[in-house]
Amino acid sequence: MLDIKYIREHVREVKDNIKNRGLKVDVDKLLEFDKKRLDLLSEVESLRSAKNKPSGKPTAVELVELKKIKDKEEKLSVELDKVEAEYKSLLFAVPNMTHPDSPVGKDDSENAEIRKAGKLPKFTFEPLDHAELGEKLDIIDFEGGSKVTGAKFYFLKNDAVLLEQALINYGLEIMQKEGFTLVATPDLAKTEIVNNMGYQPRGSEAQIYNIEGGDLSLIGTAEITLGGLYANEIINEKKLPITLAGLSHCFRTEAGAYGKHSKGLYRVHQFSKLEMFVFCKPEDSDKWHEKLVKIEEKIFAGLEIPYRVVDICTGDMGAVAYRKYDLEGWMPGRGGYGEITSTSNCTDYQARNLGIKYRKADGSAEYLHMLNGTGIAISRALIVILENNQQADGSILIPKVLQKLTGKKVIKR
Repeated sequence: MLDIKYIREHVREVKDNIKNRGLKVDVDKLLEFDKKRLDLLSEVESLRSAKNKPSGKPTAVELVELKKIKDKEEKLSVELDKVEAEYKSLLFAVPNMTHPDSPVGKDDSENAEIRKAGKLPKFTFEPLDHAELGEKLDIIDFEGGSKVTGAKFYFLKNDAVLLEQALINYGLEIMQKEGFTLVATPDLAKTEIVNNMGYQPRGSEAQIYNIEGGDLSLIGTAEITLGGLYANEIINEKKLPITLAGLSHCFRTEAGAYGKHSKGLYRVHQFSKLEMFVFCKPEDSDKWHEKLVKIEEKIFAGLEIPYRVVDICTGDMGAVAYRKYDLEGWMPGRGGYGEITSTSNCTDYQARNLGIKYRKADGSAEYLHMLNGTGIAISRALIVILENNQQADGSILIPKVLQKLTGKKVIKR
């Protein structure tokens, strides 16, 4: 969440930012409840002070007065709880501020291309999409996934299993060389952590599976578990930056995701992912954001996948992000680019929710900045590998960097 003090002092900027992001948050109502909260808090604390004021044995008159103070304090405390709940609900709905260089736009059609890399494949035949290739080669079983679990689930088989493991090991090796601590995270997190990381939107945009009868949710990304690792802690400045590479399964409801480009593996309910995460000092977060996107580029350049880097516009950016870049890989099956990674600088927005600070040399404590970036999302990586490396005979050439890890050069039926 944003600092309420910042909102009070920058009302116009906050309102403009909400509008640019295509959201609706009643900032005036938030400030109204903020004032009510502060007034009630002051009154309750005053009553508590009067109630606890040391004195000798109270007289009968004083006992009556103390009873009135206690009753009033209890009544106002109940009212304060209600006001506090509404205040927090409104505050949590306010998105992060936006980097001044981020493009202003309504949706992904207004994202700005920064650069392109790699050569698009030239086929002497009509290329197939990954779903058709996966079925023909008997390496992806969508029908079996639907039968056993439901739509948008799948089985990876044969060489696709080897490819998944090779991609994970390839990514882990790069992360380790970049100095990241490797972590295999839980696939569940407490609902409080999920909420504070900003992954519990309401209504049709909800992406999280909640476990019935408990206080746990399946994670949509290892960003949730990695971010929650230092909740309510103050980290020594000397330990920063903390860089983690988290491996996990990811679960997403993908509510309403049935467009023409969501076919096959592009939007699924479960997939494996290697996620990068950084805790750093505020003055270093822009630098780290650029480094994360460079690492993502290194990974896919190594896989020889044509891609472009895109600066995400305000209307296509998640509420927690201050700035976001996507890598979009070339997908011959759709005849265009599609998202394969994303990296976000969330500044202190998530840290404030989670209570994560760092201790400065002068002894003071300040909220740190948190960043995340996709290392490899296996489902999306499989799409671009299969589609860009398909051959006229229906086989798939395995990227050179994965050949030793898979033990083969070609995928054939």
